[in-house]
Amino acid sequence: MGDDSPAETGPPQRTPEELVAKSIAPVKKQFLRPAPIRPGSKDQNDAVSEGNAKPPQSSVVKEKKSKRQLKRERREAQKSPLGICPEVAKRGDVTRCPYKDQCRYSHDIEAFKAQKPEDIEGECPFMAVDEPCPYGLSCRFLGTHKDGVADGDVNAYRRSSEMNGLSKNVQKLLWKDKVKFTKADAKLKALGLMGHAKSKLNALLKENGLDVSKNSDVTDRNDCSEFPSNTDDKVESNAEIKEDGRADETFQSDEMELSAEVKEEGGANEKFPSEESRPSKKARCESEEEFVCGEADDGGESALEKVVGQSCTQPEPEFAANVEFSENDKSLKTHPREKKLIDFREKLYLAPLTTVGNLPFRRVCKGLGADITCGEMAMCTNLLQGQASEWALLRRHSSEDLFGVQICGSYPDTVARTVELIEQECTVDFIDINMGCPIDIVVNKGAGSALLTKPMRMKGIVQAASGTVDIPITIKVRTAYFEGKNRIDSLIADMGNWGATAVTIHGRSRQQRYSKLADWEYVYQCAKKAPGSLQVLGNGDIFSYVDWNKHKVECPELSSCMIARGALIKPWIVTEIKEQRHWDITSGERFNILKDYVRCGLEHWGSDTKGVETTRRFLLEWLSYTCRYVPVGLLDVIPQRLSWRPPSYFGRDDLETLMGSDSAADWVRLSEMLLGKVPDGFTFAPKHKSNAYDRAENG
Repeated sequence: MGDDSPAETGPPQRTPEELVAKSIAPVKKQFLRPAPIRPGSKDQNDAVSEGNAKPPQSSVVKEKKSKRQLKRERREAQKSPLGICPEVAKRGDVTRCPYKDQCRYSHDIEAFKAQKPEDIEGECPFMAVDEPCPYGLSCRFLGTHKDGVADGDVNAYRRSSEMNGLSKNVQKLLWKDKVKFTKADAKLKALGLMGHAKSKLNALLKENGLDVSKNSDVTDRNDCSEFPSNTDDKVESNAEIKEDGRADETFQSDEMELSAEVKEEGGANEKFPSEESRPSKKARCESEEEFVCGEADDGGESALEKVVGQSCTQPEPEFAANVEFSENDKSLKTHPREKKLIDFREKLYLAPLTTVGNLPFRRVCKGLGADITCGEMAMCTNLLQGQASEWALLRRHSSEDLFGVQICGSYPDTVARTVELIEQECTVDFIDINMGCPIDIVVNKGAGSALLTKPMRMKGIVQAASGTVDIPITIKVRTAYFEGKNRIDSLIADMGNWGATAVTIHGRSRQQRYSKLADWEYVYQCAKKAPGSLQVLGNGDIFSYVDWNKHKVECPELSSCMIARGALIKPWIVTEIKEQRHWDITSGERFNILKDYVRCGLEHWGSDTKGVETTRRFLLEWLSYTCRYVPVGLLDVIPQRLSWRPPSYFGRDDLETLMGSDSAADWVRLSEMLLGKVPDGFTFAPKHKSNAYDRAENG
């Protein structure tokens, strides 16, 4: 064959066994092709380019703009004809806007129609389900609307199909720190985990069991209040401190909150007895809250309490009533044994996946056979601050019948208040606490896998969370922080007593990230040591039904296995496991899965220009993973392993060849087949660089 000639004149061919030993996918010789020569080699596909590597790099740099620039551009876009008022676009009637002439957006319908990009081929996703399109004139599929612009309640379909949105009223209360976390604070106080700070009440602190010294970290009886000071220095210097800064400033006035944020950025004015302890925001708010809680016992009142009292206006009646009711009527509080339990046994659990594991992706996996789904990891502080972008990670589709959310926090108070808020505002079946995320920005704040070095803080977090809500609490961990120093086996016997319903163990240490193979022997060891009340799930390198069966047979104590990166590369892995077969899926079938994803994405993010481009971005992020899949019919050895590097190969048709490309330009070409031509000046760089095998940054 013509395809064999380059191989015959080149270096000697390796056998499939030799390729597997080198972690290279053993593709059949007739499908191999020379690797494309691209400038920039390894990092070539970090940016889309048709020429040399320098122009795309410079274009990506140009995309980085300050917040002020972005805000100015948004305002200019609003004033342009393309920035049509959403209310006007929905109905096609300028009189429907409640703001009239004071509206920030354009009301010029004719100018908007003249400049609007041409429609995309295909049918409006809302028309496909016989629902009115909520985007009206701005929909990129306007030509397929049956009756033009719809009338009536155009948002009814979205409200019925998606849930767990944050109401504006609660968001405003969170912004103003006026939400009282009665259940969480009561539990924290009972556990002695309210937190302590440098103040005039040193005697009270000593009575509470604190070891106060000038040159040491502060710890309470449970070792739950200390974290190395050098780590906090890194945290305070981090540009994204708010992502997991202290979130328990619930009872502060606006002036006090602003002061705390300014001082935190400067890295000074800590309020702990040790001047090098935790961030000032944590210290200030926790000390204030505990003093207020202790005031009822002492009967006294201080200047600090007066300041706090001025800002502690009552929350909305319905919100406050629900919280207070659970605390006042002790007879209705469920015993830990009476809590709702989730049976993970034999169920296919789709892992919470950063960036790509969004609601449309989970819908696709649910349609392919996933039993349990979980939202992307959300930072506790951002949720408590009412950030809409973080609350979007908790959204749930009606098709997700067994759904959980994953949160990440550094301290018991933060996590306890977050779970109380989630229980109040969301409908979830379980809450997963991430204690294994290896990303530096999370670890440097004392969250994620940093908690593996603080077992007593792990205990405090789980106890506080499980004691605050009736929703089952699960945790996700790694084997250890440092490679070769496993420690989860020494803790797993107690995790059930802490209040956890289940624990998922990723068979790698934080230091490993995603290098080497997962240590499943250690996962088995932990599962055998776990008490009967604690379900143990394994995680790591599952890429076929063979892997799934192997782990279940070798360790019957495992309740189930979590599927993570394997589902990103081939989401039909859940179908393979359920049907116990290697699915030699065709390019057409894979393209139909992408079509389903785009449809779900347009329903979720919108069918207007903004929604189309948001869908495109997330589609491209996903394609940066799917290109690593090698079709079953092209392999000499099956099944494919997650650690194999696919060589350059020809597919059985042009579409399969395009899907197997590791070039970002080809991913963009695929997106254009589904969502039309990209805008002028469009660039794309994979967020997680998932196609780089020597480093993995997805946590």
